[in-house]
Amino acid sequence: MKQYGLVVGLLGALGFSVAAPAEEIGEVATVFKWLGPNDKVVVEAFDDPKVEGVTCYLSRAKTGGIKGGLGLAEDRSEASIACRQVGPIRILEPLKDGEEVFKQRTSLVFKSMQVVRFHDQKRGVLVYLVYSDRLIEGSPQNSITAIPLMPWPQASAE
Repeated sequence: MKQYGLVVGLLGALGFSVAAPAEEIGEVATVFKWLGPNDKVVVEAFDDPKVEGVTCYLSRAKTGGIKGGLGLAEDRSEASIACRQVGPIRILEPLKDGEEVFKQRTSLVFKSMQVVRFHDQKRGVLVYLVYSDRLIEGSPQNSITAIPLMPWPQASAE
């Protein structure tokens, strides 16, 4: 994990966008395929790399079959997101509105699903938006979630 932090720091210092890696939580099959993996809905989790104490859960469609198994199929654009405070929130670096937090390729070359973050300073809220884009034409399919910036309760000493 320390090596990942070093790589993230070096890429950030060079001006590269660094999106969080995802961890697969689970999946459910939606369409049985005789050859190759089934079509499914995958649930993934990732931590916001610039906001400690925030984890986002993303559910998205994943195309199966022979093309899907080889990574050649185009996944659907539908996705859902829920971000939650999982500990004390600490903003590690200045935040930019619309900054990419997560990106996942959803076709061989031209399509991706991404999560971007907005900081509504007036209301003290972090807003996360998931959407799909494509080189020629993106999709209006999207989902949004918000986290109020509130103190994390301290455990009482008994």
